[in-house]
Amino acid sequence: MGGCRWRPVFSVTMLDDRQTAAPWPAAYPQGYAVVDVETTGLARDDRIISAAVYRLDARGDVEDHWYTLVNPERDPGPVWIHGLTSDVLEGAPLFPQVAAELSERLAGRVLVAHNAAFDWSMIAREYARAAVTAPVEQRLCTIALAKELRLPLPNHKLESLAAHFGVVQQHAHHALDDARVLAEAFRPSLHAAAKGGVRLPLLECRPLTEWYDSPVTPRAGYRPSQGQGSWRPSRKRPACPYPNPGRYESDKPLMQGMRVAFSGDTSIDRELLEDRAVEAGLHVATSVSRLTSLLVTNDPDSATSKTVKAKSFGTPVLEESAFTHLLRDVAPAVSVVVPKPSPSSE
Repeated sequence: MGGCRWRPVFSVTMLDDRQTAAPWPAAYPQGYAVVDVETTGLARDDRIISAAVYRLDARGDVEDHWYTLVNPERDPGPVWIHGLTSDVLEGAPLFPQVAAELSERLAGRVLVAHNAAFDWSMIAREYARAAVTAPVEQRLCTIALAKELRLPLPNHKLESLAAHFGVVQQHAHHALDDARVLAEAFRPSLHAAAKGGVRLPLLECRPLTEWYDSPVTPRAGYRPSQGQGSWRPSRKRPACPYPNPGRYESDKPLMQGMRVAFSGDTSIDRELLEDRAVEAGLHVATSVSRLTSLLVTNDPDSATSKTVKAKSFGTPVLEESAFTHLLRDVAPAVSVVVPKPSPSSE
């Protein structure tokens, strides 16, 4: 593929239909950026290889769109999914070279994506690597919106959302077409929410500002280039020094030593939220067991393995906002006194 293929593509502003049965909610955002990114994988050190943005106005009508390939400076990952080979990406720009154009399309708008936590985290990490702040303050996940609207979907895949609104997918796992499909499905979702007075499930986006250089574990047949790094590389957290006091009880403070697990999308970057919990003296668990004190999730009705186990074990569940409020005043651990052995009589 020649270099010309990664140049941004624009469309003519589409005609819109401004008619709506009910007054438009004044609290709704003034613009949206529907985003899709293809990546080398799902890990924290994976990279973006293509990105697309559809800019929408306040009522979800398309203003323009943009697309670019991105050279990840590493192997492209699952080519059988996204179809982007090393040869295709070799002549593409690096992320710092497209960051300004991407920023122009994200600035002042709510980032909209299907599983927005993933797209936002990948974008935020790329900005952090480039030492640039991402101009995004809020995001909206179309999965969360579909749940708010109680759409009768068989699952929460993009293809199911598209089929519900009669949107035809032309090239699945191509960032530009995925963004187009999502933009076309988001507009009727937005209008349904406005008509029903539904509060949009907006979450805060906090830019990531830390970057640590570390070697990347090479995949088979791949030689990493010099100077590559990883966003917060895997590291073992120190063992929690406090004993587990048991389960969290409603209307009582958190206590140091409690085992806390997280599930689903969070407004604060997951790892930063986990760091706060550790700093407060809590034990961050990667799974839910009978010993888990608390599960933190913004979607307690989801069918993730953690929420299912929490229900089966009777583990208390809190939303992120309530949890972060409790983090401000965590009770100290209960001292464990080990009795000294009584002196033996001779």
